[in-house]
Amino acid sequence: MYRERASRLTGAVVWTNSPSTGGEGRVLPDGCMDLLWHEGRLLVAGPDTHAHLTGDRPGTWAGVRFRPGTAPALLGMPAHELRDRRVALSDLWPAADVRRMTARVNAADDPAHGLEDLALRRAAETPPPDPLLGLLVAALDAGRPVAATADELGLGVRRLHRRSLAAFGYGPKTLARILRMRRALALARAGVPLTETAARTGYADQAHLSREVRDLTGLPPGGLLAAHG
Repeated sequence: MYRERASRLTGAVVWTNSPSTGGEGRVLPDGCMDLLWHEGRLLVAGPDTHAHLTGDRPGTWAGVRFRPGTAPALLGMPAHELRDRRVALSDLWPAADVRRMTARVNAADDPAHGLEDLALRRAAETPPPDPLLGLLVAALDAGRPVAATADELGLGVRRLHRRSLAAFGYGPKTLARILRMRRALALARAGVPLTETAARTGYADQAHLSREVRDLTGLPPGGLLAAHG
């Protein structure tokens, strides 16, 4: 069973997932990065450019999902170095520090609470997120074109691309594709017909929407909605 709640860390989400049976899962790209706990280990999920297929073993996972663009400062590593990867936290930070953090999380009454406390402590030790990144995400999520967004933010397109690689793991056009797909899936799950969903989210037509969803998730919209509800 999957559950999530808003974190005490601004913009973040705390979640747990305890599948009752085996079976491959599908994590859709969302522009975010996660700090993970699984079977007593701490890991980091980098930004995905396509659906991440999980293993088929049941087991409890917990995570803190950071809003787009905020995790790299907390981790001390540009997002593009973690793109489409799941890595042990000990590969990024000193092993002795990670052992202490892992012991603290494992000793918590709930690993999700322990992870959240770890994220809060880390956030208190690092500068606040660049507000420009939040403006960029908001503009792209509203469907603003990349070039127009760069002008509005006072950045050239190339400079915006470099900053996006470090903050999100990929360029602003990829981020815009992912955010648009998320908007479309939210409408479709709410019962909006796919033809209308495509029109409302800026796709040329339903076929264009279907191609984009399949490219980013590996499934057509109908199959994806059936699998994820």
